[in-house]
Amino acid sequence: MKLGTLLRTVAAAAIGIAITAPAFVSDAEARTRWKVHSAFGSKIFVIGPGIYNVSKAVEEMSEGDFIMKPFEPGALVPGTKYFDAVSTGSIDAAWGTPGYDTHKNFAYAFYSAVPFGPRGGEYLAWMRHGGGQEIAEEMYARDNIKYYLCNLIAPESSGWFRKEIKSTADLKGLKMRFFGLGAKVMEKFGVSTQLLAGGDIYPALELGTIDATEFSMPAIDKDLGFYQIAKHNYFPGWHQQSTLGSLIANMDKVKALPEGQQEMLVQACQAQVMRSFAESEGFQHQAMAFHQTKGVTIHRWSQDILDELEAKWQEVIAAEIADSEDAKKIWASYSEFREGYAIWKDHGYLK
Repeated sequence: MKLGTLLRTVAAAAIGIAITAPAFVSDAEARTRWKVHSAFGSKIFVIGPGIYNVSKAVEEMSEGDFIMKPFEPGALVPGTKYFDAVSTGSIDAAWGTPGYDTHKNFAYAFYSAVPFGPRGGEYLAWMRHGGGQEIAEEMYARDNIKYYLCNLIAPESSGWFRKEIKSTADLKGLKMRFFGLGAKVMEKFGVSTQLLAGGDIYPALELGTIDATEFSMPAIDKDLGFYQIAKHNYFPGWHQQSTLGSLIANMDKVKALPEGQQEMLVQACQAQVMRSFAESEGFQHQAMAFHQTKGVTIHRWSQDILDELEAKWQEVIAAEIADSEDAKKIWASYSEFREGYAIWKDHGYLK
C-alpha cells in the first residue's frame, strides 16, 4: 500500500473511533452535587452546624461522590421561605423545621413542636414507631418533597420580655415573635404574633418592632443576644418541650440518587438526631448562668398561669382538628400513642 493511501486509512479509522467512542466523563463531573439552603446561620449553636454535620457524613460515606453544599440564610432564598424552591427543584434541599412550612399547610406545625407535648424521647418514639413519620412523609410527598427527620432539641424557654409578666393580663397588646402552634395560644391572650427568622429577631427587638420574643433554648438565645435588650426570661417552654428539625429534598433529585446514597441521607440524619439531642441537653445550664451575670432574671411561670395557657391550648387544638383533615389525622395518631405510652412514662420514670 502506498504511503498516502495508508495515511488516509488510518485517519478514517481514527475519525470512526472518535465518532463511536463514548465521551470521557471526569470523576468530578460524575459526582452528585446539591445546593442546600439553611434556615439557620451556621454560627447558631446546635441548629446551625447541623446541616454541616450531615453534609460531612454523606461526603465521607460516599467517598466524595455525593457532596451537599450548605448555604447561609438568604444566599439562595430567604431564611424561612424555602418550601416552594425545594418543591420545584430550584434548590435541591433545605435545612430547617416543619414549623417554617406552615404557610403551605398549618398541620406541619405538629412536626416541629406541640404545646404541653412530650419530651424528646417520647416525641421521637411517636415519630419513629407510632406512625408520625409516615404521615409527615405522605404530606410532603404531595408537593414532590422527601422529608427527613434530622434534628431534635431539648426544651426551649417560653419568652424574653422587657418587663416582668405577673399575670396573663400583662400579655395583652404585646407584639411578640412566636412560633408554630404556641403562637395561636398566645393570640388568645391578646398578643400580636409574627414569625421571624432567627437573624431578624434582635433588630426587631432593638427597634421596637416587637416587644418580646421566643426563639429557642438558652444556649441558642445567648448567641442571638436577646439578653442585651430583654431582661426577663421565662420557663418552662410550655409551647416547645422538644423540637424537631428537618431536611427536606426535592423528590426527583432524591430518586435520581443511587440507593446507597439515598440510605446515606437516612443514616446521616439518624446520627444528627442523636447528636443534636445530646448537645442541646448538655450546654443549657452554662448559658443560663451567663444570662444571670448579664442581669437577666430567670422566671418560672406560676402553675396558675400554666393552667391558663393549657386551657387556651385545648381551645386551639379543638379548632385545628375541626378545620383540617391533616391536623385531625396527626392528632389522632399522636394522642393514641401518648395514651399508650403513659403507662411506661408513669412507671418507668421518676416524677
